Amino acid sequence: MVNEQQGAGRYAPSPSGELHLGNLRTALVAWLLARSTGRRFLMRIEDLDRARDAGTAAAQLADLRAIGIDWDGEPVLQTERGAAHDAAIARLDAAGLVYECTCTRRDILAAPTAPHAPPGAYPGTCRDRTPAERAAARGEIAPRQPALRLRAPAAMSSLSFDDLVLGQVTGDIDDLVLRRGDGTVAYNLAVVVDDDAMGVDQIVRGDDLAPSTPRQILLQQLLGLRTPPDVAYAHVPLVLGPTGARLAKRDGAVTLRQLAESGTDAAAVLSTLAESLGIASRGERVTAEQLIARFDPTELPREPWVWLAE
Repeated sequence: MVNEQQGAGRYAPSPSGELHLGNLRTALVAWLLARSTGRRFLMRIEDLDRARDAGTAAAQLADLRAIGIDWDGEPVLQTERGAAHDAAIARLDAAGLVYECTCTRRDILAAPTAPHAPPGAYPGTCRDRTPAERAAARGEIAPRQPALRLRAPAAMSSLSFDDLVLGQVTGDIDDLVLRRGDGTVAYNLAVVVDDDAMGVDQIVRGDDLAPSTPRQILLQQLLGLRTPPDVAYAHVPLVLGPTGARLAKRDGAVTLRQLAESGTDAAAVLSTLAESLGIASRGERVTAEQLIARFDPTELPREPWVWLAE
C-alpha cells in the first residue's frame, strides 16, 4: 500500500520529440526508486517552452506505459501552473530579490566575469541599475521585454548537496533567469515550484542536469520550500551513442517506434534497459514489476551506458 505521506518521485519529460533509450532508462530508474521506497510516482509534462513543443506528450506517455511504467493520478501540465509560478516570482520580488535584465546572450559572453566565475556566468551588468537606468535600458530593447533575474545572495557563489548516485556535488550560483524576455518562466523556477506543490521529494534525472541543481536548491531556500535532505536527488549517467557522444537520433534506432520497426518489441527494450542497470541478465525477459524487488539505488552504475545498435 502506497502511503501518500511518504512523498513522491516523478518523471517530467518535455514534449519536444519522441523519447529515446536514454530518456526511457532515466524514467525507469525514477519509477523503480519511487516504487521501491513506497512512494507515489507522478508525471508532469514540461510544456512551458512552446518553441520546443512538438506535440509528442501523448506518444511519450504511451511509450512509458509500453515498458511497464505507470503513475498515480493524471499527468500535470506545466502550462497550467502559471499562477503558482507568478506567485513565486512575486514573493521573491517582494523580498527585493528580482531585477530586470536586458542583456542578450552575446552581451553576457562578451562581458568580463568576476574572478573564479565559471564561463558564461552572469556578470551582474543589470543588477544595480537605478530606476532611471532601468527605464532607459527598457526603452532600448522595446518592444522586447526585459528578462527577470534572481538577485542571488552576494555571499553565496556556490552550494553543495549530497546526490544518491554522484555523492557530494558542488555547483556555482549566479543571478539566474526567473522569467525570459518572451514571458516564459525559466525551467529552474518552474521545476522547483511544481515539484514542491506536487509533494515530490525524490528527483531522478540525467547527470547533465546536476550542475543546475544548486541553483534550484537556492530557490527552494529563498521560497521557504523543502530542500535537501528533505528532498533527495539522484543524477544518473547518460546513455551514449557509439561515438561516445550523448545518444541522439543520428545513432539509428533509438526510440520504441524505430526499434519496433526493426523487430525489437517494448518488452525486449525493457529487458535491455534492465540489463544496463545490472538488474537483469542478458536476454532475460522481465516485467517492470519484477524489477522493483531487484532494484538497489546504491548499486546503480556510475558510468555512462553506451548503446550499440545491433
